Amino acid sequence: MDKIKPIKISPEKISSNSKLTAIEMGKLWATYMGNSMTKGIMEYYLQHIDDEDIKVLLENGVALSKEMLNRIEAFFKKEKFPIPIGFKDEDYNFNAPRLFQDEFYVHYLKYAAKAGLSIYAIALPLVIREDIREFFIFCHDQTTMFLGQINKVLMGKGLIIRPPEIPIPEQVEFVHKQNFLNGFFGEIRPLHALEITHLYDNIENNATSKALLLGFSQTTKDEKVRDFLLRGKDITERTLEKFQLTLQHDNLPSPSLLDHLVTDSKVAPFSDKVYVFHKVDMFCMKIRSFGNAIAVNGRRDIGLMYSRFLMSIGIYVEDGANILIDNRWMEKIPQSIDRDHLSKN
Repeated sequence: MDKIKPIKISPEKISSNSKLTAIEMGKLWATYMGNSMTKGIMEYYLQHIDDEDIKVLLENGVALSKEMLNRIEAFFKKEKFPIPIGFKDEDYNFNAPRLFQDEFYVHYLKYAAKAGLSIYAIALPLVIREDIREFFIFCHDQTTMFLGQINKVLMGKGLIIRPPEIPIPEQVEFVHKQNFLNGFFGEIRPLHALEITHLYDNIENNATSKALLLGFSQTTKDEKVRDFLLRGKDITERTLEKFQLTLQHDNLPSPSLLDHLVTDSKVAPFSDKVYVFHKVDMFCMKIRSFGNAIAVNGRRDIGLMYSRFLMSIGIYVEDGANILIDNRWMEKIPQSIDRDHLSKN
């Protein structure tokens, strides 16, 4: 079969003039907010860049974010939907000294691209309108291509080690004993490929997160925000240690820490709104990522490890949301009609 056969359905059923569904509205809103924030961060990075290849990556990242923002604004204007405030120039100090080394930018771009891809991948099977579907296909395809460039730079410049390698099976095997699920007592099997995949991915994400938390916490002037960021660093350090030890137990390598790529600058390049929103967003991604890891995990000890961290991360995200609310930094996500309020008033 060379290609998927076309289906002849009346275009009226999938008209681009139909009203936005809650899913389309929500995913467009989330995509707008995320790109609104990261665009300014990448523009700040471009003020301090020496490596020409990494500069091209940053320029590509900014151009892609701008294109997505422009397309979403066009959708919103067509629907008479209020364009989110998001993040403006006043949230960024483009004259601030360098806070991160060039190498860190590539790791950050990989994290940001993975975060975006998780939004687009969930949106694609759920959106109904043809124009919105085509938009998320564009986002998905361009981000996938961008990730290819990022990995090429990371590997080509020796900025990461290759992911762990394991032997190719000699034959197909089936699980015959319940001890396949063991993790605390008795015979404990080695990690399987999907467990390794998600441990590696979560170490990579958390190494980037920790370096950001270091930079953010040393430049904020607000004590409450600093305490919040330092608490996030503590949670991230504990997760990193556990994940790395789990791989090391099977003599498998893990991604390196990036702490050394943070400079000693004390000047804030971003507003406290960016700091808190970014970390709430990043820890929400951890929830999604840990959930994906639990779904394919087979060992009880690893499942419990992820579950325990999910509890502390959930509390942390709520505390961050409270800071955003207290400072009137949190824009309200579009929501359904409050029928109880209508009835009472």
